Amino acid sequence: MSAEDTTLILKSTEVTLFQQLGGAAMRRSCLILYSGAETGKRFVLDAHAMTIGRLPDAEVFVDNSSVSRKHAELALSGETVTIRDLGSSNGTFVNDVRAEGSVRLKDGDLIRLGKVFLKFYAHESLDALLHDRIYRMATVDAGTEVFNRQYLIDALKSEIKLARLTTRPLSVIYFDLDFFKSVNDRFGHGAGDHVLKESAALVKSLVRKEDIFGRLGGEEFAVVLPNAPLDVAAELAERIRAAVAAHEFEFTLEGPDGPGTAKHQQTISLGVTQLADDIKDCKELLDAADKQLYRAKHGGRNQVSY
Repeated sequence: MSAEDTTLILKSTEVTLFQQLGGAAMRRSCLILYSGAETGKRFVLDAHAMTIGRLPDAEVFVDNSSVSRKHAELALSGETVTIRDLGSSNGTFVNDVRAEGSVRLKDGDLIRLGKVFLKFYAHESLDALLHDRIYRMATVDAGTEVFNRQYLIDALKSEIKLARLTTRPLSVIYFDLDFFKSVNDRFGHGAGDHVLKESAALVKSLVRKEDIFGRLGGEEFAVVLPNAPLDVAAELAERIRAAVAAHEFEFTLEGPDGPGTAKHQQTISLGVTQLADDIKDCKELLDAADKQLYRAKHGGRNQVSY
């Protein structure tokens, strides 16, 4: 494969990610954690004032002993973001210069709080973020090239917060592949991986650019739909179901007489729900969508329940 071909493949992947990252959540400034067990975690800056610290209710919660309980404060005004130390024990540094008073952050600035590093990405700095290897490793599921579970959960939490603030609707589609174990048993895990990846690609081609599509684990996936009421989400879920059911999966299998081609028809079951006043958090919203998925499966599979 030539260097030009490799570049084209990378660009194609970036375009797909750009489409997923193009929603309201990604157009806001953000911080990327660059150290510790949660390296790559993204904090969307979506409030006028946000505290960084070790307190569990801090908007940017960093669980590290070198970080003070209330370490620093971020202030947002339009597209301008400033950071101010709150009298922390170990200080706040921007590009290795100790912050004295409020310091305006520039795209790509490296912030150090004690032994913890965070990188700042400015408003609509998508191109730089897509090229951030740390971020990609922490957010993209290698097997399907969609967002991984942690990214999906973090994004959903952010969208719930935004939906509460703006009173705009928020819906979730939760789905999995029907009888997927039989694919692995019959054709092998390589074929199963192919079906997972191709199914994900089909769904990616159908979701809106502002939607957030990710893999929860195994053959389970979810789509977060900002600013979408239940009927809009259910309509999309039906289009996804129909597209997967109509698709013919084809892969190569190794046999005693050499390689051969196998074909497979796959279906999915989907549950859809909308954020309601009685749903408290991310877990409850996913649980509600999962209950609808359970209904779809017990209703005969290859269907949408909402």
